[in-house]
Amino acid sequence: MKNLSLCRLLHSDRDPIPDVPAIYFVMPTEENVDRICQDLRNQLYESYYLNFISAISRSKLEDVASAALAANAVNQVTKVFDQYLNFITLEDDMFVLCNQNTELISYHAINRPDIMDTDMEAIMDTIVDSLFCFFVTLGAVPIIRCPRGNAAEMVAMKLDKKLRENLRDARNSLFTGDTVGAGQFSFQRPLFVLVDRNLDLATPLHHTWTYQALIHDVLDFHLNRVTIEESVGPETGARPKKKNKKNYDLTAADKFWQKHKGSPFPEVAESVQQELDTYRAQEDEVKRLKSIMGLEGEDEGAISMLSDNTAKLTSAVSSLPELLEKKRLIDLHTNVATAVLDHIKTRKLDVYFEYEEKLMSKSTLDKSLLDMISDPDAGTPEDKMRLFLIYYITSQQPPSELDLEQYKKALMDAGCDLSPLNYIKQWNTCVKCLFNVLFFSCGSLFSMVMNTGSHFVMEGVKNLVLKQHETDDYRYFDPKMLRGRSSTRPLSIVGGQNSLSYKRNRLLFFELQAKQGKRVLYGCSELFNAAQFMKQLSQLGKK
Repeated sequence: MKNLSLCRLLHSDRDPIPDVPAIYFVMPTEENVDRICQDLRNQLYESYYLNFISAISRSKLEDVASAALAANAVNQVTKVFDQYLNFITLEDDMFVLCNQNTELISYHAINRPDIMDTDMEAIMDTIVDSLFCFFVTLGAVPIIRCPRGNAAEMVAMKLDKKLRENLRDARNSLFTGDTVGAGQFSFQRPLFVLVDRNLDLATPLHHTWTYQALIHDVLDFHLNRVTIEESVGPETGARPKKKNKKNYDLTAADKFWQKHKGSPFPEVAESVQQELDTYRAQEDEVKRLKSIMGLEGEDEGAISMLSDNTAKLTSAVSSLPELLEKKRLIDLHTNVATAVLDHIKTRKLDVYFEYEEKLMSKSTLDKSLLDMISDPDAGTPEDKMRLFLIYYITSQQPPSELDLEQYKKALMDAGCDLSPLNYIKQWNTCVKCLFNVLFFSCGSLFSMVMNTGSHFVMEGVKNLVLKQHETDDYRYFDPKMLRGRSSTRPLSIVGGQNSLSYKRNRLLFFELQAKQGKRVLYGCSELFNAAQFMKQLSQLGKK
């Protein structure tokens, strides 16, 4: 007999199937728990296996128990599991928190001026819950480091408290016994570094030039799936070709993607052509051998009947499945790269990338910023605003009011929405006040960012730091130590690998390091591209 399964959404209309067990995999929200209780009352299934993505509270568990008791279905609730899986692993070295309802923990949600203390507490609790799930799955208690005076410190304190509370109960701790070291990593005490997005607003605005980062920037790329529009059918008269949306999954199984996702785009285009040439040569060889043996047009079954002197042909034909898969990947990346190239040509993204690199490295510019903004053939209004915001954020001195008015007029003439600039000006003022009051040093953060990405990030903010106070002033939390032992210690961050712009576009970003081997993992609370970030900045600038 074959096992049959039917996947249904929890809140969809479902008919009773009284002789079938049901496996639930849900978040323990009030709405979801109420629906589970309703299913119990309606006697929908033979038995119930309840799997909660994060830990269900005692009160909600009692609600489920009461519903089961009232429906005389206590014995039907076979298992209840807390799975601690409230995060998503996008890559071997990257994870993201809270995929659903990202607006609730977005950059806009945290930084809106009318946010209440209760709302901020709820956002921090949501982030901490996901991080706790991550470390339970990892099977390791981290040492936590974070800068002072921002959201990262709030998250660090709450996470430290949550880990301590779990470790205090030795009998029920999730980090003792078989769970410790049960993860795929060999280290037991990772170093966990939390950094606030507000310390670096330039990076998510930067025009990128590597394959993965470009896809994330200019295409619809979500959870490792890219959606592009492809023209189909002929163009009839004044009517354009019909366009269909097509999805492509870019995963670890794709060897070309794994090899080239971090490569500059011109190298990717060249590699696609090389792969295509290799495939065509192999395909032509199969056709040539078939022609020599007089098998033109024969079906593949005839090939298996060939004698020993046709072993070469048989070997070639046996590789056909591999060739077909190779052709599928070539077609995939040809289509994706073509879609990216269309954006590069239309918006002159190569010009923006090169200009920003020169701008931030203080190299000689072959064109003034006003000319770039005023050029009708270079970029969209959003591209122009991104460029100007990077200039504003990273400048050693902000432009004078007179110069700023000139820039604003040019931006408005180019069709730009000035709302993001309104917020960045407020942010810049707040950053100055924060740094002057707290004497907070970002030295180690700059060291990390310089080593792992674009060398110009945060150059403007770095100049706000008083030279005598670059002391790597990061708070230190060790949940395994007695309370009161947390402290401030120097932090040296290891540049374990080249971090793509794609991995740095986030609200709060986390860096997890092994003490041995120096393997670095990256995580974030929200993964957005430049367009999504600009939308949030615009919302904040209108308030």
